[in-house]
Amino acid sequence: MKRRIKHVTVLGSGIMGSGIAAHFANIGVEVSLLDIVPFELTEAEQKKGLTKDDKVVRNRIASENFEKLKKASPALLYSPKFADRIKAGNFDDDLQKIKNTDWIIEVVVEKLDIKKSVYEKIEQFRKPGTLISSNTSGIPIHFLIEGRSDDFKKYFAGTHFFNPVRYLPLLEIIPTQETLPEVVDFYMSFGAKFLGKTTVLAKDTPAFIANRIGVFSMMDLLHNVQKLGLTVSEVDKLTGPVIGRPKSATFRTADVVGLDTLVMVANGVRQSGAEANNFNDVFALPDYIQKMMDNKWLGSKTEQGFYKKVKNAEGKSEIHGLNLDTLEYELQGKSSFPTLELTKNIDKPIDRFKVLIGGKDKAGELYRKSLGALFAYVSHKVPEISDEIYKIDDAMRAGFGWENGPFEIWDSVGVQKGIELAKDAGYEVSDWVKNIETFYKVNEEGQSIFVDKNSGEYSKIPGQDAFIILDNIRKNKTLWSNSGAAIEDLGDGIINFEIRSKMNSLGGEVLDGLNRAIDLAEKEYDGLVIGNQGTNFSVGANLAMILMMAIEQDWDDLNMAIAYFQKSMMRVRYSSIPVVVAPHGMTLGGGCEMTMHADRVVAAAETYIGLVETGVGVIPGGGGTKELTLRTSREFHSDDVKNNRLREAFMNIAMGKVATSAYEAYDMGILEKGKDIVAVDKRTQIMTAKMLAKSLAEHGYTQPIEQKVKVLGKDALGMFYVGTDQMLTGNFISAHDKKIADKLANVMVGGNLSEPTVVTEQYLLNLERETFLQLCGERKTLERIQYMLQNGKPLRN
Repeated sequence: MKRRIKHVTVLGSGIMGSGIAAHFANIGVEVSLLDIVPFELTEAEQKKGLTKDDKVVRNRIASENFEKLKKASPALLYSPKFADRIKAGNFDDDLQKIKNTDWIIEVVVEKLDIKKSVYEKIEQFRKPGTLISSNTSGIPIHFLIEGRSDDFKKYFAGTHFFNPVRYLPLLEIIPTQETLPEVVDFYMSFGAKFLGKTTVLAKDTPAFIANRIGVFSMMDLLHNVQKLGLTVSEVDKLTGPVIGRPKSATFRTADVVGLDTLVMVANGVRQSGAEANNFNDVFALPDYIQKMMDNKWLGSKTEQGFYKKVKNAEGKSEIHGLNLDTLEYELQGKSSFPTLELTKNIDKPIDRFKVLIGGKDKAGELYRKSLGALFAYVSHKVPEISDEIYKIDDAMRAGFGWENGPFEIWDSVGVQKGIELAKDAGYEVSDWVKNIETFYKVNEEGQSIFVDKNSGEYSKIPGQDAFIILDNIRKNKTLWSNSGAAIEDLGDGIINFEIRSKMNSLGGEVLDGLNRAIDLAEKEYDGLVIGNQGTNFSVGANLAMILMMAIEQDWDDLNMAIAYFQKSMMRVRYSSIPVVVAPHGMTLGGGCEMTMHADRVVAAAETYIGLVETGVGVIPGGGGTKELTLRTSREFHSDDVKNNRLREAFMNIAMGKVATSAYEAYDMGILEKGKDIVAVDKRTQIMTAKMLAKSLAEHGYTQPIEQKVKVLGKDALGMFYVGTDQMLTGNFISAHDKKIADKLANVMVGGNLSEPTVVTEQYLLNLERETFLQLCGERKTLERIQYMLQNGKPLRN
């Protein structure tokens, strides 16, 4: 029988419980978020004359955490509207309702006796066959089911989410020997298909997989930092994006997660007796960590940890780092390492490790020591925590935000070199590694295969049939490439156009490749996908090129470049083959315009998309202004609707609004409901886009006919001018902002037209391009573009 999840009950409304509740709401599931009844009234409740029997008091803990959930930044919900799917309550009054829920997820405090007492209550109301799981990060799962009924045990497992739940895709599934195999299969499948998670089947071992490896790596660094004489900011510089790790790196991550959490996991592993002596010593707390715990310097939750925000002599806030020798906070000076300079021209972090371990400075020494220890450690964790190496790599990428897992990094420096690093760091690798040539390979079908520890043979990593991994097919499937783009054959008559320029910006070489891809698809294939698997889809147009032309006042060439961009976007819309775009991450400016001109869009849920050109002093010039005006005109049913819808579209562009998810992009009119779809699991995007393009072709795709657009003329223009005048008077915008907004409004109403008129798309494109060029001639615009190029963020003046 198919199991459908329509309602989930989350027990515990703290940070993790709220995050889990929010993510189930994100996928359309109704959620009951429950917590304990408060023991005492607050002062505010007493003043209102409330008693402990009042519902608002009894639900207070869950309700307050629910309010925090709604206001969280970064947002936990894909759209604020999704909060309506969550209802707050309490254990005493609402636990009986679990008889009508499909899945109970326990997320209460990490104490075995408390969890067991909650399970005792659950057993009174739970209907047989109802899923029940725990989000514990450290308590052995088999301890949790002691004394429970047979039915409870059959449907119980650990479901370990990672914080923040929306953004970290790891979900560890930890069954017990009593868990039914079909229940394990369901948790694994539902987590991947519906929650968009990288589901990893873990053994019931201390800290499971990701925390076991991640905390070892962090604890090893905590021991080495003093030995090498490095500051906390220096370590964070060395262990962040440069090696494919999050910006929070090591110490900022510890502050965000909470030092107490890190210590709890480390102590749990150390006390479990699962480690050999030399590894167990790594989980011992350095003296300065114990002192920080005693002082309750736990990180963000106590407003000081390894970092602390302080006021300087001028009263301005500064971030000071902890001196690990003196335990005093001090301003951390800027540091530079010759080793890092050697990697500046190496784009991919995975390709940097060979250089980093050869460094002659403290940085090189840190990399050699930490990687050597890590390699030795993971070699001994197979098969203890996982029978397969790919599960360890999956867990570290998805749970700790590492771009590459430890075995992938080991491959990048060479297996034998990694063995040497481990030995130099004072460790021996496990014997099974010593005869391995490489941990991973790519087979002839473009699929990743991994080495089996016992046999030395290679097997395909499961689940790849749902994915297309561009890294794996480039060697044999690339049909054409230049410095900024490539065309790959995805099979079944569909090709892919991949942007590969720096930051995936859109310049001449990318547009040439795009037109070549459309030409090729029209002549020899059935459809085209535009997608890549970089960090972001595209940050927009090549600003450096625009700045150079504008400074040199090369208006003819700039006009031709913008016209070429517009023509290319119109080819995406009006080619004879279906074009499906797969945006993800930052999809800004020109990337947004490309998306809006597709026949269909398969957007990752985590797509941050918008027309942001006003931030650099211009308006969208690649068809974005035209396209949002066109889409708005379809909804012109009455005068009120006309003005409101046009005003909304205008404000989205004028304020450079960026959707914080694909679902918000629907509300902004950038994605279209009933036409464009969202992929919660980003890994499935290219495959889904390919299947959609193929389906469109098979169902008789016909080249669209260019559309007419109803514009409102000067009557609507007056409305916009009044609004921008008021914003300038109120000091909400600058004079230059007003100039940009007024010119944008002029385009969106159709220019110098005395009454509502139906115009062509090309008419609006010409207006858009003319306005773009005018604004490029403004000194303020050039200043903004220069500032953006230097600082990576827009200048408002």
